[in-house]
Amino acid sequence: MSTKLTAAERSLVLFPGALGDFVCFLPTLRFLSQGKEVNLLARSEFADLVPTTVKVGSLERYEIRRLFVPGSAQEEHLRDFFSSYSSIFSWLGGAQSTFVRELNQLSQGRAGVFPFQPGAQMRLHQSEYYLACVGGRPLETGKVEIPVKPEAVAWSERYWQQHFLKGTPVMTLAPGSGAREKNWPDASFRAVADWWRRRTCGSVIVILGPVEEEKGDHTALCEGAVVARNLNLEKLAALLARSELYLGNDSGVSHLAAALGVTTAVLFGPSNVARWAPQGKNVTVLTQKTECSPCTVSTMKSCPHRKCLTTLEPEYVIKKLAGLVSSP
Repeated sequence: MSTKLTAAERSLVLFPGALGDFVCFLPTLRFLSQGKEVNLLARSEFADLVPTTVKVGSLERYEIRRLFVPGSAQEEHLRDFFSSYSSIFSWLGGAQSTFVRELNQLSQGRAGVFPFQPGAQMRLHQSEYYLACVGGRPLETGKVEIPVKPEAVAWSERYWQQHFLKGTPVMTLAPGSGAREKNWPDASFRAVADWWRRRTCGSVIVILGPVEEEKGDHTALCEGAVVARNLNLEKLAALLARSELYLGNDSGVSHLAAALGVTTAVLFGPSNVARWAPQGKNVTVLTQKTECSPCTVSTMKSCPHRKCLTTLEPEYVIKKLAGLVSSP
């Protein structure tokens, strides 16, 4: 008997966001995948985080690029591709009239195209916005969780042994983000790392990706720490899940830590906490609540003082962290 699915059982989802956006999108993806197969076109590395009913492919493919070209709906190949889905949901191309027009013709009205972010008048968390687009109900804060795959758990066991982390409290720090202006000063992270070692006789892991390696000098912070470089999402999730405590900026890694249920503290400066705070059952947001935050991206890029982060003192953060962990 053939197991090939019919179009009535298949949905196509186009999602252009980065890691933090995608973690916020996961509840919507789970909602859409109930009872049917979903083909997700996004960043290929997100395959490590999706439900088993979701198949992930790259958004950078011919059929999607052609939607930005007038008249592409006349191509037979594109008609065959999009007709194989009963429904299409796109958070890509909402501001491009050509994209919307060509996709609507190819899908024969079965596509929903949404802005990537809600308008200023919609006071919703990003995860609530995505769900609202498809008629889903908001989830309770503790319900956005990502399971760690068994093979990743086995890798983390070997990693802990290799770096002599077994039997010691581990704090994980992520000093970077998608924008340098959202980053707490490196010296402040170092003060927290020193406090953790004194308080717990424990270990510190510093997570560095390609952006952090290229744009920031974290040499001093990495001294005496285990440095985890350029991990794929599967391994990163397993590493975070074993940590007693996580501290990071407004970043995708912070969203991932929160969704894993790790005791998570997130440093917010210029970003909108109400829209972008990571969701999870053990999340604490640390912010100065300055009069000028949140601010626009252009203001953030040209800010001469960054006092929303530079005046967030390590002593204050350490006091908050001490209340999140049990006594040594």
